[in-house]
Amino acid sequence: MTAGIIIFLVILLLPVTLTAVHYFRRTIELGRALDRANERRREITNFLSRFSTGLQEEDGVEGAMHAAARHVAEQTDAESVAIYEVSGNELRVIGVCGTYPLIHSSNQLLFSRHHHLFEALRREEIPIGRGFLGGLATTRQAELVPDASADPRFTEYPDFANFGSVMAIPLLREGILVGVVCAATNRLRPGSPFSEAQFERLRLLSGQVQMVQNLIKVYSEISERERIDQELDFARHLQQSLLPPAFPAWDQFSIDAYTRSAKEVNGDFYDFVEIDDDRLLIIIGDASGKGIPACMLTAMTRSYARCFAAAGSFTTLSDFLRKINEKLFQDTDADRFITLGCCLLSRKNSLLEFGRAGHTDLVSYVHGHIRTFSPAGTGLGILPDDFANFDTICLAIEPGSSVMMYSDGLSEALNKEQEEFGLARLTEVFKASCEVGGTPQAVINRVMDSVITYEVEQNDDQTIVLIRHTGRR
Repeated sequence: MTAGIIIFLVILLLPVTLTAVHYFRRTIELGRALDRANERRREITNFLSRFSTGLQEEDGVEGAMHAAARHVAEQTDAESVAIYEVSGNELRVIGVCGTYPLIHSSNQLLFSRHHHLFEALRREEIPIGRGFLGGLATTRQAELVPDASADPRFTEYPDFANFGSVMAIPLLREGILVGVVCAATNRLRPGSPFSEAQFERLRLLSGQVQMVQNLIKVYSEISERERIDQELDFARHLQQSLLPPAFPAWDQFSIDAYTRSAKEVNGDFYDFVEIDDDRLLIIIGDASGKGIPACMLTAMTRSYARCFAAAGSFTTLSDFLRKINEKLFQDTDADRFITLGCCLLSRKNSLLEFGRAGHTDLVSYVHGHIRTFSPAGTGLGILPDDFANFDTICLAIEPGSSVMMYSDGLSEALNKEQEEFGLARLTEVFKASCEVGGTPQAVINRVMDSVITYEVEQNDDQTIVLIRHTGRR
């Protein structure tokens, strides 16, 4: 009776016991998986720590890639590791650790210093499809070579007879080859091939190497944007310094100006330079191109203009433009030039001399009539002094009349049909604005509002300068 009860209890408790054993084993497996996950997390954390430390070193990105190579070498027990990236149709080394032997130079001095070896490896161009590494990049299949000295694919290297085991993994991002990581010589067991465990370890670490490449790409893009932002900030400050802080009060003349940039920085500029107690030089310029290069060219031109205007030897506008042209022709590239419009205003006898160097026409409003003036002159910096010629005209400025200089960003503004605003429409708007009256700034605002309303998108810098004879001193 007692034995029957025992058997009954065993049968009754057997499923519970088996379930308990199953859960016990499952708990052990989960614990081991958790340990592996924690180990992987520690590895990645350590790896990222090395990566960030490498970035902070003097070598920057190169230091980070060398740190990544060191990490791979340590984790796989390899004597040396090289990381390659795809550049066009070639592989190029971007990080190295140890005396990496897969190099086409036989100069042993390269192995005495890490940076010497890296520079030599970086200069090597490995065509995709040629040799061991190039072939692996083509097949995109990982390889473990037990003895590279016996493999004909390594005979292109001068020291191949002394090679040991080599293993390499292609780096793929969304099916596209982005690089290769290669380890050479088993440090754990010198003279023996890498084990399957070491090979699998390298395969797992290749994901971390790819992560480094992605991080470096992001880091480089951020650094590039920061550099561009710094350059743009510098250029904006430079541009602001080019513009006069205030408009001159010139007795019976009232002068105002406005500029509107198509990009972060402006290739147009205007300036006012007092020649003497009687004469004021008013300049408007438009550099070829846009952005920072155009801004730098305007800075050069403004500097030359102020230097020649204030040198005490100013004679005529023609001579003034020739001097600037000579300097720009000597100091700028052939594809860089600037157009300039200049008005020399005399308050003593209300005369205005106008000269231009490839710039837009001068437009005047007198007694309800519009006139345009376009003396001959090529852009500055295009022709040598022997071939450059600049004509000027002189006109009297009567009370109530206005004179406008502008850049072609106004007349060439495009509507949705790709039709230009044009000189005819610009002069009509200018005439109507002058007839309404108001300050020079009010006239400028009305002209600019018409252009902005007309155009779909601003494609060029826009600048306007207005000179008005008020009739009172």
